[in-house]
Amino acid sequence: MPTYEYECDKCGTVFEHFQSIKAPKLERCTQEGCRGKVTRLLGTGGGIIFKGGGFYETDYRSDSYKSGEKKATEAAKKAKEKKSDSKKKDTKKSNSSSSGSKGSSGKTKKT
Repeated sequence: MPTYEYECDKCGTVFEHFQSIKAPKLERCTQEGCRGKVTRLLGTGGGIIFKGGGFYETDYRSDSYKSGEKKATEAAKKAKEKKSDSKKKDTKKSNSSSSGSKGSSGKTKKT
């Protein structure tokens, strides 16, 4: 059974009412003390969701779409690998340059 939205013309209250499809629509406000005329609002309703094998939206994609999606996924993986490789190289360079340059103790020898 669906839930319908109604709006009262007198008090302006918007409320939901759970009723059968076959039931006549409401004519008067259900708020206490208000008996104003109500109008049924247009609702979006519930979306249909198919579950199970064969009902996924990706099942009906064309072959050209599937191949393009596969290429895009591979390109993203390659870009990610390149990025991680460059980070590894940068850390190796910074480690070798910082550990290889040890300065003197700051004392000078007189001759």
